[in-house]
This record gives sequence, structure tokens and C-alpha cells, in this order.
Amino acid sequence: MADNSKTVSAPRPPLSDWEAQAALQSRLEADLFSINKATLFDALVFTGVTTIIVTFDGYGDSGQIEDVEVQGSDDNIAMPGAMIEFARAIWGQSEPKRSTVTIATAVENLAYDVLERTHGGWENNDGAYGEVVFDVAKREITLDYNERYTASENYTHSF
Repeated sequence: MADNSKTVSAPRPPLSDWEAQAALQSRLEADLFSINKATLFDALVFTGVTTIIVTFDGYGDSGQIEDVEVQGSDDNIAMPGAMIEFARAIWGQSEPKRSTVTIATAVENLAYDVLERTHGGWENNDGAYGEVVFDVAKREITLDYNERYTASENYTHSF
């Protein structure tokens, strides 16, 4: 005997206007991240940069980039002064805001984007520290993330 029953799931409520806008914003941000990353790596190849290491540190509700090391072949070099186009998503707008920025600004923006996408609030409380590495040959951004926390252990003994 064949089972002709159908599984019916409960209908999903429609997304609120805010949820729909948030979903669009997330997709636009992801698309722009990929575009900005490709644009940056294209410029870095052209300028001879092989690796950029961004060191960050944050705690107590503030965080910042501590250092940026730029490498070409086997030596440290100066950050190229070239300008590239960078696009940012603006809440409630379907088209991004485009601007021309230095490579240094693009690196900083992408480093902060990586942190926020993976560990939003990285600068709060005990915070976090680490490195964001831009590997030009692999066209890859790697986050080495170390989260701080305060631990407490309590022991109660009755005799």
C-alpha cells in the first residue's frame, strides 16, 4: 500500500520590513566585500606587494589597528600610495556608495569588515587581539583571532 500522505509545514509568517531590508543589506555587503577584495588584490599585484599583516587589539569597548606591515618579496616595503575604488553599502539604499580611497584605507576597511563579519563586538569587555593577513598570491584574507575572557572558579566546602 502506497503512502499518499503529504507533510505540510506550517506557513512562515512574512518577513517584516526591517527583516527584509536586513536580508538585502547582508547580501549587498557580501557582494561588495568580494568586489572590494578583488579590486584590492588586483592593485596589490600591480604594486609588487606580496603580503600585508594588520595587527589589531581591542578591549574595554574600544579597539583599533595597532600596526600594518607591508611585504614585497622578502623585504618590508612602504604601503603603496595608489588609489582604488571602494564601495560601501548604505542602509536602505540598493546602490552602494562608491569612493576612491588609498590602498591603506581599503586594507583597513577590509580588516575591520573581516572582524565584524566573524566576531562582532571583538573590542568589547576583555576584547580580542590578532592579525589579519592579506596573502596576495593566494588572493586570500586570513584572520588569526585571539579572544580574551575572564574566568572564575568557585569552590564551596562544608565540613
